[in-house]
Parts: sequence; C-alpha cells; structure tokens
Amino acid sequence: MFNKRDRNEVRRIRHARVRKKISGTPARPRLCVYRSLNHIYAQIIDDAAGNTLVAASTVEKDIQAQIQELDKKSASKIVGKAIAERAAAKGIKDVVFDRGGYIYTGRVAELAAGAREGGLDF
Repeated sequence: MFNKRDRNEVRRIRHARVRKKISGTPARPRLCVYRSLNHIYAQIIDDAAGNTLVAASTVEKDIQAQIQELDKKSASKIVGKAIAERAAAKGIKDVVFDRGGYIYTGRVAELAAGAREGGLDF
C-alpha cells in the first residue's frame, strides 16, 4: 500500500533540492526563511564559514511589541524589514534568497517584500 509523505517531509526534500544550487558566500550570503504555524524566522547565513550573521523572528520581544494586533502576513513583512535593517548595520546589501522549500506566496513573499523595502537586493 502507498504511504503518503507528510507535507513537512515533502518540503524538506524540496529544500534539499534547492540547496544543491543555492549557497551563501561572504560576498553574497543566504537569506533563509523558516515558517511555522504561528511564527516566521529569517537568518542571513554565510555558508562558507558556517556562521549566522543576522537573524530576526516574530518570537523576539521587540518585534512582538510591533505585531500584537497584526495578522501573520503583516508580521512577516515587519520581520523582513527588521532583518534588512540589521543586515545594513553589518554592511550586508546583496543576498541570495532561500525560501526554505516553501511556495513563494503569502508569508514568505511578504517577508521578501519587507526585506526589499528595507534595502536588501536579491
């Protein structure tokens, strides 16, 4: 009998396939997105050194204060702006966008739009 894989397993396979081609370098690090049911997380990663350079998420207290009355899509946009702001403080302007195996719509697209508004190029 055929056993259907769960959605997260399929997403992880898709993410692994994309990660074969996408890699963050010191000149152009990777903006990685993780989305859970209630929160969204973004990291800028230098894969050559294996370091996380900048991170932002809806779990942080300063961001939670801003998103208290907002829906999840609006909160994602604020996280995108926050990560762009923090990246600019570290001198990062160009990144490679890694959607994490998620479809580029909804919260993932809003995070990317917020990061672009904040000054990141990808």
